[in-house]
Amino acid sequence: MFGKLSWDAIPIHQPIVMVTAAVVALVVVGVLAWIVLSGHLPYLWTEWITSVDHKRIGVMYIVLALVMLLRGFSDAILMRSQQAIAYASPGYLPPEHFDQIFSAHGTLMIFFVAMPFVIGLMNFVVPLQLGARDVAFPTLNSVGFWLTATGALLVNISLVVGEFARTGWLPYPPLSELTYSPGVGVDYYLWALQISGVGTLLSGINLVTTVLKVRAPGMSYLRMPMFCWTTLASNLLIVAAFPILTATFAMLLLDRYLGFHFFTNEGGGNVMMFMNLIWAWGHPEVYILVLPAFGIYSEVFSTFSRKPLFGYRSMVMATMAICIISFMVWLHHFFTMGAGADVNAVFGIATMIIAVPTGVKIYNWLFTMYGGRVVFPAPMLWSLGFVVTFILGGMTGVLLAVPPADFVLHNSLFLVAHFHNVIIGGVLFGAFAGYEYWFPKAFGFRLHEGLGKAAFWFWIVGFYVAFMPLYLLGLMGMTRRMQHYDVPGWQPWLIVAAFGALLILVGIGLQAAQLVVSIRHRAALRDPTGDPWQGRSLEWSTASPPPMYNFAVLPDVEREEAHWHAREAARSAAALGPEPPYRDIHMPKNSATGFVCAFFATIMGFALIWHIWWLVIFGFVCAYATFVVLAWRDVHEDLIPADRIAADDRAHRRAVQAALAGAVP
Repeated sequence: MFGKLSWDAIPIHQPIVMVTAAVVALVVVGVLAWIVLSGHLPYLWTEWITSVDHKRIGVMYIVLALVMLLRGFSDAILMRSQQAIAYASPGYLPPEHFDQIFSAHGTLMIFFVAMPFVIGLMNFVVPLQLGARDVAFPTLNSVGFWLTATGALLVNISLVVGEFARTGWLPYPPLSELTYSPGVGVDYYLWALQISGVGTLLSGINLVTTVLKVRAPGMSYLRMPMFCWTTLASNLLIVAAFPILTATFAMLLLDRYLGFHFFTNEGGGNVMMFMNLIWAWGHPEVYILVLPAFGIYSEVFSTFSRKPLFGYRSMVMATMAICIISFMVWLHHFFTMGAGADVNAVFGIATMIIAVPTGVKIYNWLFTMYGGRVVFPAPMLWSLGFVVTFILGGMTGVLLAVPPADFVLHNSLFLVAHFHNVIIGGVLFGAFAGYEYWFPKAFGFRLHEGLGKAAFWFWIVGFYVAFMPLYLLGLMGMTRRMQHYDVPGWQPWLIVAAFGALLILVGIGLQAAQLVVSIRHRAALRDPTGDPWQGRSLEWSTASPPPMYNFAVLPDVEREEAHWHAREAARSAAALGPEPPYRDIHMPKNSATGFVCAFFATIMGFALIWHIWWLVIFGFVCAYATFVVLAWRDVHEDLIPADRIAADDRAHRRAVQAALAGAVP
């Protein structure tokens, strides 16, 4: 009745796992009990869980990413501490547990930290920057988020029920085939990412449509903020690349479940086809993550240099060039496969070429700061830390693009250091910069500046201490994923790397403290104007937090940086213009579609993993019924009356007018 599921699936004999699971369970139960007993459940259901407001969904994406960051970083601490003590010793993590940890770490950090973080920021910011009411498909947006959350939940369930994959964050055959991975670990991986991948694809379609079709009057393409351009490029890559991932995993599932032989050489398949397919998705994925971060840096450098972004059109061209060339470099991930010198040379040259538009962006950011009145709040520190760190990571990437060098460094810790150099220094620093930058817009008060800067310094120092030794270890011949080793010269550097991870842990602790302190002192940190940074794009022209409808009247955009020019005109006149005519606004109603779909997707995913076929059928039937009921119901929109809109907008205008009066001598 329960397929492969039995009491043996619970790892009672692994105290680390059981203690961790018990602590997490107590925290979750405690939070849920507090929500119910304090009477917050109705608010949580109506305002967040069933919301289709792009701003609420964006915030939920970011909360998911931050929670998964804690989970993924705990795996990193376990790995670094294990390797620090594992010279001529088995350490404290058995090999099968260590293998699951490094696989879960990579999976969580890429799919459930970096992806939700940048998608959340894009969801929150882009409609505001475009002068729109919402994304193109609000209910689809909710479905995309909750399917992503389902994937994260399945990965974490594997911690307690069953096991996770031991293949690394990408499940290369033949290791991931049933012969060599007969347990459910690879199945947890595949179904979690299939479900969350559908959610990501829905988000990509939604955001592409939003940028192309849902813009304020006068908001032409070349008047869009840079973050909108990088969002467009990133989501075009999602729409083009994620179906490859879905098809690749579907073929591997058919191999495992029905005895197909797509990737089994002895059955007529081809293992290297998996490598080509997975990296045809995998390298565009790097740019799916880093392009939105590039957009964030563009906004931050321009705002805190108090001048327009240098070379705006060249930045647009560089962004779209990266979007196209990113599909032409995938084979550099396996130069050692034996494709031949000619093929390797083509992909090596393409990899070097893609560094050119990235270099254009770096110089444009530097020239944006040159001659500006530069200030250094926390978002600017994260951005400056990115420039230095990412240049170093980019140079090591160009080195790895040279096939003879890659033959030496392939599968070594040098590669691990390069990858983290780019993803942490590029993507995560960008996500933190965006988090600090747009937090006041989301909640109406700023984050504590001192704690934010302290967190940055611990993060960046910890990053260099943790990962620079890995470059040296790679050059010394240490390969990836070693549970123990017998080379005495490696251990001192691994101890240094473990100390760096502890410094990063302090940085994460300071970020948590920053959030708590900021909430407690939110009255002192409040910004009534909606524009605490003297921003340049349209999101800063509305109240903070923005109303459900974003703008009382849709802006009429006449030039680039419309908000900055409007603010400067008002500052010169020491007064705002006349009130606009207010009209009723129709907004989409809340919908439980996303949450209900995710609930049944979780049931189906768990049942498919454990071969509980009756539960699979039950989940499918319920999911289909949900689709029929919720997709074909007669839904009326919410009407927001003009007098309520006028009252809200007048309160905001009074705050802005007071700020203008105080700014004029």
